[in-house]
Amino acid sequence: MTSVTAEGLRVAVIGAGIAGLATAVGLVRSGAAVTVFEEAPTVRSGGSGLTVFAGGLRALDSLGLGARFRALTDGDVRLLRGGQRAPDGRWLARIPADAVAEMRVVDRGDFHRLLVDALGSAASVRTGTRVDSADPDGAVRWTTADGLPQEETFDLVVGADGMRSQVRTAFSDDPGRRYAGYGAWRGITRGPVDLGGEAGETWGMRTRFGIAPLADGRVYWFAVATMPEVAVFHDETAVLEGLFGTWHDPIPEILSATHPTAVHRLPILELAGHLSSYVRGRIVLVGDAAHAMTPNLGQGGGQGLEDAAQLCAGLADVLTYLPPQRAPVDGVATALASYDALRRPRSQRIARLSRLIGDVAHLPGPRLTRVRDAVLDLTPEPALRRQIRQVQEWDGPGVHVR
Repeated sequence: MTSVTAEGLRVAVIGAGIAGLATAVGLVRSGAAVTVFEEAPTVRSGGSGLTVFAGGLRALDSLGLGARFRALTDGDVRLLRGGQRAPDGRWLARIPADAVAEMRVVDRGDFHRLLVDALGSAASVRTGTRVDSADPDGAVRWTTADGLPQEETFDLVVGADGMRSQVRTAFSDDPGRRYAGYGAWRGITRGPVDLGGEAGETWGMRTRFGIAPLADGRVYWFAVATMPEVAVFHDETAVLEGLFGTWHDPIPEILSATHPTAVHRLPILELAGHLSSYVRGRIVLVGDAAHAMTPNLGQGGGQGLEDAAQLCAGLADVLTYLPPQRAPVDGVATALASYDALRRPRSQRIARLSRLIGDVAHLPGPRLTRVRDAVLDLTPEPALRRQIRQVQEWDGPGVHVR
């Protein structure tokens, strides 16, 4: 890193997903000049629901977004009994309520709008621009909606362009991605569904169904099944009913309460290995671009928020020099090195654990399924509490963003 422009730290954020927008919000509030690049013609959300645990909440507090997020997600979700069940409704393991007391579930579309509103006009947002590459010296190359090639050099490039990150290809040890062996349907019910005070996941043989209520009573749900990566179903609704229609209540009701057009299925992908660093020169990776993981712990979005908060907090002291003074060049490099040292071990450990849980959940055959269920049934509550807290709780960098 050779220079920082006198007018302030010029940052390119590649990708307008949750991690990218959260990072942009934090950086502009600290004085950076931010340009957001988004390939889609408009800044919009994808997916259905998102679970945010204690670490994600700490991150949102650090970014100055915690109060608005809590207002969006206030409800009685934390009063629900949770854990793993068998398809007949029998509990295999109960999650201690205090271990998930700060859990929040949000409609991704609502969360995305919150981030867009918080960013406002403070950053330049270039939609319809496909970033083709980024160099460690800060050069970003993109193609406009009209097909014109463009290039500009920034003081910092934040790769927040997800699983299929083009920015990550600048890293020599980019592991690429791999299929986890199962696909997932996701949806949100059209209206409230009475869950009887219970939520969590139900595990069958190489199949799972998860229930997470939103603050307004609607239910975000996901259904997972082992299948080929390129599986094609001509009637997705019929497949879902065939797999889960006879499972315990209220799963059949949840399926019938969801409009078929609101159900989306995707193969579950993850990085095929771990990066040795999330930083290369002026490039830093956040979110799925850095550590795309399976969703088995519900930590993908939360880890992206933690990335955003840690990166912005580390740069905050540097950005206080701007403007009118020039920022210390070595301060930016030091902040990036600190970010990598703090975020990479935690996020990669969670990715490994999430993959392991998926492997266990999708053990083949009835005998291994029975062994798995017996182990869950025998796991003591204190052990579950410790494991959950180690994953979900994160002290965070503190409240650094102005």
